Amino acid sequence: MAATPSCGCPPSWEGTSDAPLSRFAASPRGDDGLCCGAALAGRPRDGATPVSKARGSRGFTLVELLLAIAVMSLLAILSWRGLDGMVRAQEITRQRADEMLVLQAALGQWGADLDALLPIANTTPLDWDGQVLRLTRRSSAVPDEGALVVAWTRRGTQGAGQWMRWQSPPVRTRADWQAAWQLAAQWARSPGEAERRYEMTLMPLQEWQIFYYRGGAWTNPLSSTGTSPAGTTALPDGVRLQITLPPGQALAGRLTRDWINPVLGGGRS
Repeated sequence: MAATPSCGCPPSWEGTSDAPLSRFAASPRGDDGLCCGAALAGRPRDGATPVSKARGSRGFTLVELLLAIAVMSLLAILSWRGLDGMVRAQEITRQRADEMLVLQAALGQWGADLDALLPIANTTPLDWDGQVLRLTRRSSAVPDEGALVVAWTRRGTQGAGQWMRWQSPPVRTRADWQAAWQLAAQWARSPGEAERRYEMTLMPLQEWQIFYYRGGAWTNPLSSTGTSPAGTTALPDGVRLQITLPPGQALAGRLTRDWINPVLGGGRS
């Protein structure tokens, strides 16, 4: 009987009478025929962890997790600031566009009033007293309902100035015109509820000034050279509007707009 190896492998049958009769019979040492040396080669040492198992069970350390969270937080902050900047830029662009539309509409109405000036005998078609500009214009309604008295002024409200426009109901008689003309002056100085019904707030305005073009030069209407004789229908050759827009608007600073009397072959400019 062969001795059993100390490694625990089955004894060798070679050279004994107990060897299997067939060479195809299963070997007592196992299917792979490996014994002590091969078994010991694949067996881990006492207390050691297999390499494949150690690699598969390894996770993230606390430092790596904290670093990943910090990077994700930084990316989130940068993304939020970028989106907030885009929203603010779009809001500013929209606000500036609205302010430009309001300014264009106000100046368009100013030019339309001057283009429709209506000289009437024994009346004043255009008058500037340093505070309010009053004028008589044709009505744009169809059919024509009569003349209109229009007034422009600047009114200070809560520390800021506003450009205001007032328009009377249609007038057909000289008495109606005289009443509307006086009502326009009263509206510019101390408006009541009745006068405020016909006013419209246009846009913020810091200050404004009017000049007439007469005798080949721009003059102050309040000066002796700029005034027209009382009771006449003479219109100036041109009207210059100078407005100062407050800061913070789409356009700030002084803006000048000249109007040329269409009778002279000119127009708005």
